[in-house]
Amino acid sequence: MAKTPAAFSMRSPYTAYRSPFGPKYKTQFNFHGITASQAARYGVLAGGFGGVAGIFALFFFAEVPRVRIDIMQKVPILGDYFVNEIPPEDNPF
Repeated sequence: MAKTPAAFSMRSPYTAYRSPFGPKYKTQFNFHGITASQAARYGVLAGGFGGVAGIFALFFFAEVPRVRIDIMQKVPILGDYFVNEIPPEDNPF
């Protein structure tokens, strides 16, 4: 069974002529003027601010009983600090 020339390769060894004086087009991700590297940099910055804001909110609301019991007491090192035992003489119930 003989192979036809098209079976060897569909690509041509010849490329189109590109003038050295023509425009140098580059395709890059650009969405509303923000490139991919800028988006990555802004994403890391926003992630850092979001992490700090989340930790702040967690410690800000740490004295709310539901947050203290469900979240803060389960933190391995800080858990014992948030155990709030009321002496029997101070408990009105």
